Amino acid sequence: MVCPYCEHNDDKVIDSRAADGGRVVRRRRECLKCERRFTTYERVEETTRLMVVKRDGTRVPFNRENVLKGVLAACGKRAIPEESKQALVDEVEEEITREFEREAPSRAIGERVMQKLANLDKVAYVRFASEYYQFENVGQFVEELKELDARPKDMKDQARLFGSDGTKRE
Repeated sequence: MVCPYCEHNDDKVIDSRAADGGRVVRRRRECLKCERRFTTYERVEETTRLMVVKRDGTRVPFNRENVLKGVLAACGKRAIPEESKQALVDEVEEEITREFEREAPSRAIGERVMQKLANLDKVAYVRFASEYYQFENVGQFVEELKELDARPKDMKDQARLFGSDGTKRE
């Protein structure tokens, strides 16, 4: 590593830690010549990008910003924290990149977004579903609402209903 101060090519690593959710290694270094400290970041280079296969068969690179735009549009002016929207997009991106190696159908991405929106906010879910499914009449829309009400609720937060010993809180 070249020192940014004296351009000497010999240093020692003082500290290393994971950053950005484990995707980056942050290293604190000290130049052995001028003894000044500097920080470097190491990232894995993405050589193969995940491609999204759209409905018409075209392929485009996966872009989390497109997913976020859809989520933001669906949430509109709902009282949903920004962190929840970002976390939803992070979860979708992580699931898609884990499940699909090179190409992911846009349908799989849309369904994951809808599933997570249904657990986050039903109105946002309906907004997203109406665009995703491209309802042609009110009957299709009403049918989707009935299915939404019939779905079991997400039990992700049920642990907080119980005490640390597993017994139900009163």
